[in-house]
Amino acid sequence: MTSTPRRARLALPAATAALALSGAVLATAPAQASGTTPLPPRPAVTERPAASQAELLERVRGSGAALESDTAATPGQPKPAQSAEAPSGTVDPKIIGGKNATIAEAPWMVQLHYYDDKGTTGTADDEGYFCGGTLVAPAKVLTAAHCVYGLDWAENGAVLAGTAQLPGDDGDLHGGRVAGVYRQWVNPTYRPSTTSGGDLAVLTLTEALPYKTLRTTSSDDTASYANGTPATVYGWGRTSSTSEDISPTLKKATVPMRSDAACGSYWGSDFVAGQMACAGDPAAGQDAGTVSPCNGDSGGPLVVNGRIAGVVSWGVEDCVASGAYGVYAKTRTYAGEINARVDDSDLDFDGLADLFVRTPGGTAYEYYSLGDRSPYLADRLSLGDWGGLSLVRQADLDRDHYQDYVYRTPDGVLHRFAFNGDDRYESTRVGGGWNVMNDIRVPGDLSGDALPDLVAKDKDGVLWLYPGKGDGLFGTRVRIGGGWAKYTITGKGDYNRDGRADLLARDGSGVLWLYPGTGKASPALGSRVRVGGGWSAYNAFATAGDLTGDGRPDLLARDTSGVLWLYKGTGGTGTATFKARIRVGGGWGAFNLFG
Repeated sequence: MTSTPRRARLALPAATAALALSGAVLATAPAQASGTTPLPPRPAVTERPAASQAELLERVRGSGAALESDTAATPGQPKPAQSAEAPSGTVDPKIIGGKNATIAEAPWMVQLHYYDDKGTTGTADDEGYFCGGTLVAPAKVLTAAHCVYGLDWAENGAVLAGTAQLPGDDGDLHGGRVAGVYRQWVNPTYRPSTTSGGDLAVLTLTEALPYKTLRTTSSDDTASYANGTPATVYGWGRTSSTSEDISPTLKKATVPMRSDAACGSYWGSDFVAGQMACAGDPAAGQDAGTVSPCNGDSGGPLVVNGRIAGVVSWGVEDCVASGAYGVYAKTRTYAGEINARVDDSDLDFDGLADLFVRTPGGTAYEYYSLGDRSPYLADRLSLGDWGGLSLVRQADLDRDHYQDYVYRTPDGVLHRFAFNGDDRYESTRVGGGWNVMNDIRVPGDLSGDALPDLVAKDKDGVLWLYPGKGDGLFGTRVRIGGGWAKYTITGKGDYNRDGRADLLARDGSGVLWLYPGTGKASPALGSRVRVGGGWSAYNAFATAGDLTGDGRPDLLARDTSGVLWLYKGTGGTGTATFKARIRVGGGWGAFNLFG
């Protein structure tokens, strides 16, 4: 092993005594679709920034050098008042008392390296940071907000995956693979001046990585947080309170989940139940007898029953103060926000869901979201002639964060049109016989395997679920149920904020219903909840996902006069599913097909 231990100076959160700890089987062999294939001129108007491998490796080396030489600094960490209930100390995020872990048992673990030389020849002002993270989708990393806040990861960051070892001084990645970051999302409720607000962030990578991913737990998961439940925390952090060196190899430790009351009794008001999870036995006051995450473990996962129940967030300085507990961001509370960052219909790589439309003459457009500001949809890109298609849907079926298009030709053949990862979109044949379907939707992951699925309603009113395989193809269909003939199905994303994709459906009397996803293929949908009546006023629905960027999926509806309305999602249910509608604009009757 050639890696040199590095000193951990993390992007710490500011808080008292915190440990900166952040039926038919559609499995046909892909083949080029026959006939004319529509071709977007580019994947999107906005090109994804991409650093060269040489630049990324330089960032990794720079991060290590800055940490090793102790020139790294903590970005903008304020000094809050101490809690009366907590022992004195500073907010500072190891796994002390842990053991080695292989990358085979934790293939989703990644290293976050940040290095900014400030454009100067000297090293005195260099910034270098290190955190852990979890690959939650091929191009998405979940980490702590305090590892991301105030930093430009696209410009100065690199993510190293596929290895249990820190890189060597000679640039040896030990079989790992490095990727860049092109977008960062910090939980908008996170407050860097305190420990509160949900210490969570998601990095979107410049490429999809070929490693197994790990999912967060769902919002209704209480068992994972029960007192005494075994949990495993992973990271490369410090292994001793008496040394600043972080571990050159991945470590893991098993710790018991603890009640909110346990952390509350020690940390006082700094521990916010609901936002945070408590785990571990009280620290022993020394390394011996202490099992705890520490500096360098920030952003890593706390895993319970194969799901991420927490993200390493904060604790006591040096990690072993007698009686201290480790504190984690509670993913259950923020499942909806996290999943909205993983499953979106972002066509121009700005983190906002966008819209595909087509005119009766066949000309197709991408309309780009402006976020939460009027007129919500503005600039558009012409995609050329998409005539002759009876259906087009947009979804990232392979989780590479390039949106795919699912389209049906007049002969009933379903195709997937996807970016090849290099320079163009290519079409593959999914299968034939799809003319028996009156409608097809791609609502997200209904089957609970973290892969986008397809829902189709046949001419007899039977609704079918086609589980996605993650490559644009689908597995054996599962019958959801009959009696759907008079329903208009729509929806994309997690409307009730429980971490599972849902389905919306309007019945023949104009009532809109929310069918909550169960997270399994059968039964795929739970008991429906009435959203409200009067929805017969609309002759088209468009559901691209989170249009406004608040972490909640929205709904677009066009009325019979051609006016498009935006219904902002709230994360609630029933009449509280959407806010009062907002007029986007008129003239949308010019389109006969919405993606």
